[in-house]
Amino acid sequence: MDASRHLADFRDQGAPQWFVVNDGVMGGLSRSEIRLTEEGTGMFSGVLSLENSGGFASLRTKLGLTDLSGYAGMEIRVRGDGRTYQLRLRSDDRFDGVSYRTLFETRDGEWLTIRRKFSEFEPTFRGRKPRGAAPLDPSRIHQMGLLVADKQPGAFRLEIDYIGTWSTASKEDR
Repeated sequence: MDASRHLADFRDQGAPQWFVVNDGVMGGLSRSEIRLTEEGTGMFSGVLSLENSGGFASLRTKLGLTDLSGYAGMEIRVRGDGRTYQLRLRSDDRFDGVSYRTLFETRDGEWLTIRRKFSEFEPTFRGRKPRGAAPLDPSRIHQMGLLVADKQPGAFRLEIDYIGTWSTASKEDR
C-alpha cells in the first residue's frame, strides 16, 4: 500500500469533476464557484450570505465506491483566507443524507497541509449530529467535498492543491 494517495488535484485532466451546492437549495443566497488557476490549483470562492436562512456554500465530487481502509486518514493542502472550512466524506451516492465532516482552520494567504484521522470525521445531517449514525467506514467512500458554513457573511476563498490520504502518523497530524 502506498504511503499516500491523491484523490483529487487540479493538474490532472482525468481528475474528478467538481460541482457546487449552495444554500440556494434551501432558499439561501450564498454563491460559489470552482475554477482552475494558472498554477494548476483549484480556487473555491464566493460569497456567504446568512439571509433567507442561508449560510453555506459547498463543493463536491463523486468518486464512485472507493476503499480507503488501508489509510489512516485524509490529507489536504490548501491556501485559505483565515476562515474555518469542513472536509466532508459521504458513504453513499445520494445528493442529501448523512455526511462525515472534520473542521480545519486556514491562515490568510498561507499554504497549509492538514491531516485528519478517519476517526475524527463526525456524522452530520443539515448541520446537526444525527442520532444513531454509524461512524465513518473508510472502505465505502463515494463522495468528498468542502464546505464553508462559519456564520460569517462575506467573501471567501480556498485554493486547493490536492486532497488525498495518508497512512503513517507524524508530528504534523494537526
